[in-house]
Amino acid sequence: MSKNKLVFSGVQPTGNLHLGNYLGALKNFVSLQKEMKCIYCVVDLHAITVFQKPNELSNNVLETVASFIATGLNPDKSIIFNQSSVSGHAELAWILNCVSRVGWLNRMTQFKDKAGKDKEKASVGLYIYPNLMAADILLYKATHVPVGADQKQHLELSRDIAQKFNNDFNCKDFFPLPEPLIPKNVSRVMSLRDGTKKMSKSEESDYSRINLKDSADEINKKIKKAKSDSEQIPDNIKALEKKPEALNLINIYSEISKITLDKVLNEMSGKEYSFLKTKLTEILVSEITPVGKEIEKLLKDKSHLKQILLKGKEKAHIIAEENMKNIREKVGLI
Repeated sequence: MSKNKLVFSGVQPTGNLHLGNYLGALKNFVSLQKEMKCIYCVVDLHAITVFQKPNELSNNVLETVASFIATGLNPDKSIIFNQSSVSGHAELAWILNCVSRVGWLNRMTQFKDKAGKDKEKASVGLYIYPNLMAADILLYKATHVPVGADQKQHLELSRDIAQKFNNDFNCKDFFPLPEPLIPKNVSRVMSLRDGTKKMSKSEESDYSRINLKDSADEINKKIKKAKSDSEQIPDNIKALEKKPEALNLINIYSEISKITLDKVLNEMSGKEYSFLKTKLTEILVSEITPVGKEIEKLLKDKSHLKQILLKGKEKAHIIAEENMKNIREKVGLI
């Protein structure tokens, strides 16, 4: 395990995580905890940038923790806690609000996507949440952050803020500039109904995604109804460039079976997509349904999940408070 490397990642408590979260983040988290010190945070303060029903939010936090544990995260190896339980996140976010520049935030494409057409009605929190994301990372002086392609811009902002803080307060190398950890050869998991959109809980149709709590029967129905292609499976990736739904199914099969894309196409070329769907259903059922059953089992003992969060909070608070003392001193806060 690398002593000087520290991984930080946050997951929003949206409830009912799906296959995209599993392949794109959770499996990678489990691998990373074997190699480095890791902090995994349920970012409930980020969640409230858009209104949340209080009971749903607290239940979703616990369900996210259950999903962490069910997929293999170990609270004895990794620090697992919820963001709002460590006050340093909000305190540092305010300090970084005063370091970050309006022009930097104006360039953040995710605000434009999430705010929609009527940006005037979006919360201020949604606009400045990239600064909170920077605070999450820098509060622990994390050196590495697992990111997907859609989060890379926010990590670059975190690096800019860290560099500006170090320059403004004449403390070179005080904040490390966090490096991205982009999983190799991991394709984005797209919607089963529209291969141009990312798999998401916010999409109206439940048939657009495989949820971690789906039963074998639900997985079977969703894969059967998933969009593919009327032609046979080709033997090369280029032939799939204008067929995003078909490519998505092949990518998912490749990811979850740990077989390279070229090998999958070599083995399946000339076959109908129904053949791929049968194979994909089998492997998804064998891998996903045990995770779903474990999540359900863990959710029956919420006091145990709260205890995991409490222990994680205590560990996180020690690191955060030590760093905050130094940060306050640098800024001149007494």
